[in-house]
Amino acid sequence: MSPVKPLSPHLQIYRPQLTSVLSITHRITGIALSIGTCVLLYWLLSVAAGPEQYAKAQTVLRCWLVRVALIGWTWAFFYHLCNGIRHLFWDAGYGFALGTAYKSGYAVLVASVIFTGLIWACVVSQQGAPL
Repeated sequence: MSPVKPLSPHLQIYRPQLTSVLSITHRITGIALSIGTCVLLYWLLSVAAGPEQYAKAQTVLRCWLVRVALIGWTWAFFYHLCNGIRHLFWDAGYGFALGTAYKSGYAVLVASVIFTGLIWACVVSQQGAPL
């Protein structure tokens, strides 16, 4: 009896390519943005609940681990935004050539890192203290 073979190609056959990795990352950042939105909702509800609850929320949100998560959430936002714009160009019929797809993929990665760095540079400069 011969072993059962898959009917279609799968992840064990294909090597990850930039386009597939960016697609998977786009989905993961969408999930991360949903989770981050729950944190934002927690903060907004603490504001509405009064000064005591707000002070508790501020204590929690000033934790270094939460700050690292906020930086990651900021990057996820900008990655998702830039990659969404890339997809809008694809929807209009532009950028399908393999070379262009790779260039735009790298541009998404670079832009998301730059935008995240700029936002957090503004945050740190406004606070006058390191993260």
